Amino acid sequence: MIYSDFENIISYPRMNRYFHACGGNSRKAMTLYRKNLKLSQEIFTIISCFEVSLRNAIDKHYLHQIGNDWLRNSANHSGIFDNTRCRVSRDTINDELRKLNHNYTHPKLVASLGFGFWRYLYSPHQYRAGGQSLLNVFSSRPNSTPTVQYNASYIFNELQKINNLRNRIAHHEPICFSSGQATIDTTSIRQHYNLILQLFRWMSIDESALLYGLDHILTICSEIDNL
Repeated sequence: MIYSDFENIISYPRMNRYFHACGGNSRKAMTLYRKNLKLSQEIFTIISCFEVSLRNAIDKHYLHQIGNDWLRNSANHSGIFDNTRCRVSRDTINDELRKLNHNYTHPKLVASLGFGFWRYLYSPHQYRAGGQSLLNVFSSRPNSTPTVQYNASYIFNELQKINNLRNRIAHHEPICFSSGQATIDTTSIRQHYNLILQLFRWMSIDESALLYGLDHILTICSEIDNL
């Protein structure tokens, strides 16, 4: 496809950044756009595996700590999230319960809740409401030091980085540039990728075995950096 047709389909404002990052080389700009899509697909797959692993680990923890149907019960009257400070979590659960209606099962409710819901279980109010034991999901995390506290707030902030990248990809934003610049740079993606691998290890998950055949992040990053 010639560049003018490609740009007409994708749009000038979207392609302009790629065009300038490639020094006005239209062929290279189209290649960069396609490789950005490939990288987005690859990292989104890794994030999806992490998200499923995280929610299942949290679910197993609370099934043991609180009991069957812990999610539905937590949003009921006098449940652990039935208070003003945990209102968003309570309302999110109840919204999904209404959608499921008579098709409710606990696994379906777990699967219906997004990354943001699970991340917020590490926020101060939800973490306390849940019994302050959810750090056990990351049982292999380092010991805290005077300079770094590997507490619930730390986990919450790290999960936010992943959630933000997930949302960026979901909204078709580019991930192959320096922040706010028309400069090719995969440093941020490499950092997010390493963060996900680190969190897998803190969950005592063999990330290499789990992601076998799925993980080509560093190869694609190198291809982009070498354009």
